[in-house]
Amino acid sequence: MIDYKEKIALIIGKSMSLDSNEIKSFIEVPTNTEMGDYAFPCFRLAKELKKAPPIIAKEIKEHLDELSNVEEMSLFDKYEVVGGYLNFFVDKYSYIKDVINEALDKGEDFGKNTKGDGKTVVIDYSSPNIAKALHIGHLRSTVIGNSIYKLNEFNGYKVVGVNHLGDWGMGICRTIAGYLLWKDEYDFSNDPIKPILEIYVRYNRIEKDDPDFKSHAVEALKRLEAGDEEIVKIWKWIVDLTIENNKKVYGLLGCKFDSYNGEAFYNDKMDRVINELNAKGLLVESEGAKVVMMDEDIPPCMILTSQGTTIYATRDLAALLYRIDTYNFDKCLYVVAAEQTLHFKQVFETLSKMGYEEYAKRCEHIPFGLVLDSDGQKMGSRKGNATTLEELFKESIDKSLKIIEDKNPDLENKEDVAKMVGVGAVVFNDLANSRIKDEVFDWNQILNFNGETGPYLQYTYVRTRSILRNIEKMPENADFSKINNKEGYEVTRLIGSFGDIISSACDKNEPSILSRYLLDLAKAFSRFYNEHHIICDDKDVQDANVLLTFVTGNVIKKGLMLLGISCPEKM
Repeated sequence: MIDYKEKIALIIGKSMSLDSNEIKSFIEVPTNTEMGDYAFPCFRLAKELKKAPPIIAKEIKEHLDELSNVEEMSLFDKYEVVGGYLNFFVDKYSYIKDVINEALDKGEDFGKNTKGDGKTVVIDYSSPNIAKALHIGHLRSTVIGNSIYKLNEFNGYKVVGVNHLGDWGMGICRTIAGYLLWKDEYDFSNDPIKPILEIYVRYNRIEKDDPDFKSHAVEALKRLEAGDEEIVKIWKWIVDLTIENNKKVYGLLGCKFDSYNGEAFYNDKMDRVINELNAKGLLVESEGAKVVMMDEDIPPCMILTSQGTTIYATRDLAALLYRIDTYNFDKCLYVVAAEQTLHFKQVFETLSKMGYEEYAKRCEHIPFGLVLDSDGQKMGSRKGNATTLEELFKESIDKSLKIIEDKNPDLENKEDVAKMVGVGAVVFNDLANSRIKDEVFDWNQILNFNGETGPYLQYTYVRTRSILRNIEKMPENADFSKINNKEGYEVTRLIGSFGDIISSACDKNEPSILSRYLLDLAKAFSRFYNEHHIICDDKDVQDANVLLTFVTGNVIKKGLMLLGISCPEKM
């Protein structure tokens, strides 16, 4: 496809003897098409040229008038000065033809780029504690991380998905101690995660009233750290059960993990962290603990407690050193709630002080907001609404099935469609807005087929396929000058920006950029559909409309796939 930004940059560069690569980076796409298809903000050159932006824009236009015979100029209908901007309007027929043919030729690869070729990105996401089912508190890390995984993969990166399990420490040992005390009182034959969680809750309830009860867990931890055969066997059993149970949800979401190495994996790797910190004179005693002093206003990073035990920062540093050695990553992303921002600042700065400055620069915390109920309250176990993800998706699928049975009772494969719609609704609700914003969980909104929701996008895709089933044969090509209307051009314009959207969503680790784009595309297609007969008496017009419809559906389907959402063919 023609890179219109590059062409604009070339002709401006020629006219003003400026660096075209720098010019290209400044070019914008106006949200209002009446202001042009592309805009060059001359404010960027004001300081360098010592002139007011409107004067610069006028001078560039005058130079371009003299380049009318240059090949690149034929791509544009006109260009005009508006304030400090020089706005370019593309030749719509050439543009529509170029975009649709490119989308048809590239197929599944349309929008893909190679910026990540030869590079590796490690994504640490989901990462629950063991001995518990995934619950709504794990939703955001899981679905945001899953989309970031897919976006990076589509942008050419080799992606390593890491599920850094919380599988060590007093939490799991409370469960192990409780299991040893009460295992004969529970049935583990059917769904063993439930009784394991009940044991954990029971143990904590007793310890809260009787602090001395903690001694059972302390003893279990000592035995686990000493490699006691009985305790290690129970621990491994619980770890394996948790992973297998969680895979049910990961399967629904299409999540991919290349490593389940959790905290325990780094038990024998933390001495390296401590030794390297000591060798560089970075460990300082503070109130009995060993810390690394931070720069600026960041509190010290604790490495060893006053009891001489390691903590999360120690393990995260050990994990980072392992990932450097194993993956030699170009990016290492941590999809973890915003509450952990300080922790990651401390860890990354400590890594830098240890002599790994370049790798520290490649590390990034990807924060996100809370999950709130429809009343604006944080969803959590204390409020009694920390639903397991398995239960959550079951409820969403059941609600979707009921809607389908009410609206289209004769639909084939209703259960499969309900699964796609139910899961997609929950995922899209999470990814519809900037990840740093809190997510509001409201069933009435999530499953709305008309609002800005996952079901609405799936329905738009299904509509494109329904239209295509009404034609005898798909055209191989068409005269795209027949798409002579603003609605068809707006759909094409959005399709043409798909690659830029994918690139931006990947670079910014922000799936909502893609979500909002898909909503814009679906709305634009609906306007096109409502204003024009796609199937009509004029075969030339119909062929052009049909190919535009086909490509629109493909882009929506691919975009949803990159968000972790599947599309049914009928609904």
